[in-house]
Amino acid sequence: MKDTFKHKGLRQKLVEVVKNKGITDEKVLDGLSKIPRHLFMDSGFLDHAYQDKAFPIAADQTISQPYTVAFQTELLQVKKGDKILEIGTGSGYQTALLCVLGAQVFSIERQQELFKKTSKFLPSLGYRPKKLIFGDGYKGLKTEAPFDSIIVTAGAPLVPKALLGQLKIGGRLVIPVGDQVQTMTLFIRKGEKEFEQHEFGEFRFVPMLEDKN
Repeated sequence: MKDTFKHKGLRQKLVEVVKNKGITDEKVLDGLSKIPRHLFMDSGFLDHAYQDKAFPIAADQTISQPYTVAFQTELLQVKKGDKILEIGTGSGYQTALLCVLGAQVFSIERQQELFKKTSKFLPSLGYRPKKLIFGDGYKGLKTEAPFDSIIVTAGAPLVPKALLGQLKIGGRLVIPVGDQVQTMTLFIRKGEKEFEQHEFGEFRFVPMLEDKN
């Protein structure tokens, strides 16, 4: 599969759609314009790659809607060199955007099939996360903590305490909280035990799974 002028044109249109929905961070929009989303999807869905929709990928998961990816990323306020933990690598599309923004990305995936695929796929496109981990996102990654920010790309029934504990003071956790429908929630760590909480409307995500092994 190649990335053609046609794909680039379709991407620009997608960026305009996302912008019109309220995303204002130019770095995020520029990042979206650079990432060949069609390469992250099964070939049967190529016609849909540049629509602002979520689509199924392997292991009963989805590649998130570009607007949602942009929305969560904008809330993170990513700066170059930020150490970011991503819970749910999935297709690697969100991971790629964080890499484009210059973050050091540590990403955890609990679906073996997706983990194996994405571990090879991302570097083949030139995206180099600091570390991809096969494991339980509920536990976070204590060995690399603290993080400048943490992003959860699956619906969590509750906010894992481990993730709050692995944020730097001033760090940001963006997480969709809820069962059937999730509320996009931002936590900013203000002190050892003090967190500021903001809510940003309803979204739908696949559920965040605990490691049952």
